[in-house]
Amino acid sequence: MNTQKGMPWTDAYLLGHARMDDTHREFVSAVDRMLTCADEEFPAAMRAFIEHVEAHFAEEKALMEATDFPSTSCHVDDHDAVYKSALEVEPLVVAGNIEIGRKFAEALSSWFPSHADYLDSALSHWVVKRSTGGKPVVLRRNLVVER
Repeated sequence: MNTQKGMPWTDAYLLGHARMDDTHREFVSAVDRMLTCADEEFPAAMRAFIEHVEAHFAEEKALMEATDFPSTSCHVDDHDAVYKSALEVEPLVVAGNIEIGRKFAEALSSWFPSHADYLDSALSHWVVKRSTGGKPVVLRRNLVVER
């Protein structure tokens, strides 16, 4: 088993939009798995991550387009860069270079918090404001969920 530090879920990632929060829990879980799984499990974890982000990013893009989100282009560009990188790393992982896959997962664990804080929180605020007229309500417990 790999002994690297994982990426546990924390309420700091909550945005106040239930579907986005659920999808982000799945994202964090997928990255955590890449960071903590055994080397022989890494290619499958990488593939599962790619399948997750295909759906995750498409869902957010559809939400942005459906609500005329003003920063759609910037947000989609950020997603596209992550997805493109994942597709570039996967063949290297399949060829046996697990280390580059782990470095990619570490980069994701650094990328996600700021992406969620800035781009995703703006989207959450936009969608909730358009649908309810108010801001999202977020209750954070300041807890890290242990696996």
